[in-house]
Amino acid sequence: MTVLIIGGSGFLGTELVRQAIAAGHETAATFASRAGRASGVAWHPLDVRDPAAVATLIADVAPSVVVNASSGQSDWAVTADGAIRVALAAAEQGCRLAHVSSDAVFSGAHVRYDESSPPDPVTPYGAAKAAAETAVRLLVPGAVVARTSLILGHGQSGHERTVHSLVAGTRDGVLFTDDIRCPVHVEDLAAALWEIALSDAAGVFHLAGPDALSRHDLGVLIARHQGLDGAQLPAGRRADTNLPGALDVRLDSRATQERLRTRLRGAHEFLRGDGRIIQDPLQLPLQR
Repeated sequence: MTVLIIGGSGFLGTELVRQAIAAGHETAATFASRAGRASGVAWHPLDVRDPAAVATLIADVAPSVVVNASSGQSDWAVTADGAIRVALAAAEQGCRLAHVSSDAVFSGAHVRYDESSPPDPVTPYGAAKAAAETAVRLLVPGAVVARTSLILGHGQSGHERTVHSLVAGTRDGVLFTDDIRCPVHVEDLAAALWEIALSDAAGVFHLAGPDALSRHDLGVLIARHQGLDGAQLPAGRRADTNLPGALDVRLDSRATQERLRTRLRGAHEFLRGDGRIIQDPLQLPLQR
């Protein structure tokens, strides 16, 4: 089987590539500015803003499965239009498509959101992600739309690097006590994505951990896990700033978890252990 990871050089993309290679799949991946470091993968430069380039690449690679893990943040041409171009090309080639979305599609007005909750974004990034979700589901009815939350792992995520910098005093800022999310480990997320992508399931899935934590509480857990002094982390309230975005967004992943063999661990668990997953979810069927 040939798989293609759009955004393969990113944090999540790197783990998707690693797991695909480990499972023995013929693996291709794209990058925007610099190829990833993994060997055993065919790296392709791609600007998802270029419809011809997207269509040509997917036609040339001819993958059975495309996982779109790219993100242009609030750049509509990348996050919304780019995702639509990938969906159009996947539909044209008859590829299976898994699209990675975000809890940013929600405003936080209802706090807890399950897979049936309609998007109500309040930021440009959230609006772009919501538009991409709608287009993907209309253009490729059999596609997977997988929403996730803060992604952590091995000290390499943006949040983990921020914690290190704040403790070291090499950057200014605070971690908010009122900004709450449901973190997920990158290995668990990638494994669950592959499990769903390699099945025939379709629709919206939530792939987040079961623990709802403020960014400050999460930072304290990260600091302790890395042997740092969490008491050095400055705290503040996002509500006291003019930063846009939702405060409390908790992805309810219970319905998705019931269908998965991969277990989505909470931050209290994976920041206490060594971060490894035991099973190989790429070889396990999605439960009906």
